[in-house]
Formats: sequence, structure tokens, C-alpha cells
Amino acid sequence: MVDPLKAKTKLILYVTLAFLFGVGLASGLEWTAGSYAGPTAAQSSTRSSASAIPEDVLGPALALNRAFEAISGAVTPAVVRIEVQRLREASPHARAFPQIPEEFRRFFDVPPLDEDSQAIPEMAGGSGFVVSQDGYVLTNNHVVAGAAKIRVWLRDGREFSAKVVGTDPTTDVAVIKIDASNLPTVNFGDSDAARVGEWVLAIGNPGFGGSSLDYTVTAGIISAKGRPLSIIRGELLRDEQFNQLADYAIENFIQTDAVINPGNSGGPLVNLRGEVIGINSAIASRTGYYEGYGFAIPITLARRVMRDLIEFGRVRRAWLGVSITTVSPEDAEVYKLPRVAGALINDYSGDDSPAKQGGLKAGDVVVAVDGAPVERSGELQQRIASRKPGDTVRLRLYRNGAPQEIEVRLGEAPFTTETRTTAERSGRAEEKLGIAVEDLTPELARRLGFERPGGAVIVGVAPYSPAARYGLGSAPVRILRLNGREISGAEDVKRVLSSAKPGDVVSLVVETPDGRSRIVNVRVPQ
Repeated sequence: MVDPLKAKTKLILYVTLAFLFGVGLASGLEWTAGSYAGPTAAQSSTRSSASAIPEDVLGPALALNRAFEAISGAVTPAVVRIEVQRLREASPHARAFPQIPEEFRRFFDVPPLDEDSQAIPEMAGGSGFVVSQDGYVLTNNHVVAGAAKIRVWLRDGREFSAKVVGTDPTTDVAVIKIDASNLPTVNFGDSDAARVGEWVLAIGNPGFGGSSLDYTVTAGIISAKGRPLSIIRGELLRDEQFNQLADYAIENFIQTDAVINPGNSGGPLVNLRGEVIGINSAIASRTGYYEGYGFAIPITLARRVMRDLIEFGRVRRAWLGVSITTVSPEDAEVYKLPRVAGALINDYSGDDSPAKQGGLKAGDVVVAVDGAPVERSGELQQRIASRKPGDTVRLRLYRNGAPQEIEVRLGEAPFTTETRTTAERSGRAEEKLGIAVEDLTPELARRLGFERPGGAVIVGVAPYSPAARYGLGSAPVRILRLNGREISGAEDVKRVLSSAKPGDVVSLVVETPDGRSRIVNVRVPQ
């Protein structure tokens, strides 16, 4: 006979677990604030005394909860926020605003009137994670490609300028570098050994543009492996620089139901041992926001790419030199396969193909590489890409229904993944801060709404600049003091800022037309 009390207790437990895990354990929201440090002693005492569920029943759930807390606390210090400034061509519409004074136009989304075109800054962002104590950061290619300027924020609040070490658009992996030491780093796991159904955490820092949604942790399971989404291939086909690389795209994603939203791209996917097994990269959505499917690049592949980018600045891709497709039920019937799995060889990529020279033939079905199974074509691509050019691999295959093993010496793929970058424009200190200043004349004071003239007024703020980030472009402001010095005109501002060095914090006291003042502390970009 079932004990009613125990049955009720179990029901309460299941409902509670379903609620907790269903909401994704989003630590970036206010109701989980402080979760990295764990509950206080008073909170723990209150929870224990108020709990109506027996400890022996809660044991497994509490253990999982403690694991999530420990993983979050161990990994988030190594997760960074990345902000990227790119330059794009101004549209003809953007060149048609004669009402903006010529000397101020460069501080708006408008180019000078005497130029046919002008690059306009636009901002993007994502996440990344530190892989070495001296500042190497792993992220997505699409987060940093084409960057003119990259800024990186650490968990402890420090901010750094970063440079691109190398990118690989065929795998959507990139490495950037900051000038720092003794940084917290992640531990790597084995994505090949990850199993469908395993618990994972997706960690990111989507706090783009000063957003409060920084350091978000979500939980889920691995829903599937080896997903071929054609996302990378599609992006390559649309890029004039890299469209010839579309056939080299490797898409063998880990699928998870842990929430991954814009801004989390480049963050780590972590197993219950606190090991990174993937780079959060894409979501399948009709709206651009999470709808239940998230995808990550397997870390086994990403680490191989990372090592090449750090050592050579580009990817040296191992190359089999074949055109392949995933085996279908009809293929399995035609080629007399024991089950529907493997990569079907359709053709060679040329007479210099390592596969052709090694004895593979069209119609062969590869089912394993060095003993590791191959279920789909993407898995074969990934297993080959994880090797080095010149390595010899042992391929298990079926030919005319008979199993065989063939050794092939891999070549190097005939392509380069060196990416273009855009040059950052230099300027005076006030320009690097992102402000244009002028004397507050009686006429300008009247136009802007100030009761009295005098001093210096900010007449323009560059888009996405440090000044814009702190809201200095949201309304007209007069600068009263700068680094403690009284400001009587624009030349005073320029004189004080001329001695400001990259990395210095500049302190402004500003006043709005209604007489309200505030303090704004802005760091000069490095």
C-alpha cells in the first residue's frame, strides 16, 4: 500500500524540480543575484528550518544544485564580454544632412559633405572565454570578424583592448589576445565523449552596451550531436571574400536545450565536471531569439583550430580531398551496409586528392577513423580536421558490402582563412573619448536652452564611443569641471585631455540646461 505522505512528498519534489530546471536557472536575472558565492549562513538556516521535504528525498536534487553553483563559480571568472566596433560605408541618405555643421558631422552618423563616402562605426558584441593565463581568448569568428576595435571586459571589472590573433570562418572559431597575466582560465573536456542526455551549462556575458544582463548561466541537456545546420556554409556563400571556402565548412554542432540568446555567442558550453565541451555559437529560430534549440561547436575541433591560429595565425587544415554525403536508408540498401550510418564518398576534389592517392573509391562508405565511429558526413569532416596535415589515418569502410581498412596520409587543404580587418581612425584625446566641444556662446546657449553662456559644451558624441556609453550624448551638457579643474572654455577641455593617456580615467562634472549636474567617470580607450 502506498504511503500517502510519501506520495505527496514525491509529487511536490517533482513539481519543484520541473519548475527550477524549466526556467533555465538564469543567473543573470535579479532573483539569482549572488548565486556564485552561494547562500549565506542565515539563508541556509532559514531554508533548512522551513523545509517540509525530507532531506533523504531532496538529496540528489540538492547535489545537482550544488554542482551547478560550483560550476558557475569556477567557470564564470574566465568568461569575458566582447564589444566590437566595425566600420561600414555611409549610405547616400546619411550624407544628406546639411543642417549639421561641417565641423561636427564626424561625430554623428553622417560623413563630411566633401567626401563621396565615409566609414561609419557600428557596434556588435558577444562572449568569449580565457584559455591561457597570459590572455588568449577563444570566441566565435562571427563575433570579431572585420573588427576595427575590440574591447574585452573581465569578471572583475577590468577592461582591455584586444587584438585578433586569427580567425577561421569555416568553423566559426576565432582567437583574440589581451595584454594581461595571471588570468583565470577554463578547463577543457572531450566533446567526442559527451553523451546525449548529459546535463550542460551554457555560460555567456551578453552585457552589450552597458546592459545589466551580464554573466548569464543557463542549464539544459545535450539534445543531439552531429547536427549539420548549413549556417556556416550559408554565411560563407554570402561573403565575397570567403565564398570559395563554402565547401570546406565544418558543421557538426552539439545541440542543447540550454538557453542561448544573442550576446552569448562565443561563451562556453560546460559539462558537470566544469569542463568546456563546446563554444556556444548559434540558435535555430524564426525570430532571432531562443525557441528551444541551441548549438555549440565541439571543443575538440575548436582546440585544434585554436592551436593553429596561435602558432601560425591561420588554420592548417588536414585534408582528405573528397566530396561526401551522409548515408541514407537507400544508400545503405544499395551498398549493403549493416546499418544506416557513415559518410558516402561521391567524388575526389582533384587528382592530387589524398583519398584518391590512398586508394579510396567513389561508392566507399567510411564508418570509422582510427577506430572512432563516423555516423554522418560532418563527423568525418570533424575527425579529419582534428588531425594535422601529414598525419596518417586508418579508415574503416565498406566497399561493395565488404568491410575494409585503408590507411591514408592526409594533405593540407588548399585555402587560407586570413581575414580582412578595418583600420581604426586615430585622433586627439577628446576624439578618442568620443566628444566634440565648443565654447558655449550666447547664441549656442540660447539654441541649447542654457540660461547663461560661458564654459564649454559638448556639441557632439561619437556613436558607440566611451562618452556615448555613459549617456553624454543623450542631452546637451556643459562641462563644469574636468579632472577637478574648472572649465572656462573648449580650449581648457582640450588642454586637460591632451595629457590623458590610454587607460586613464577622466572625471567630468557636467550640467544640463535645467541646472542639474552629475559626475561622469570615463576611461580613455587603450
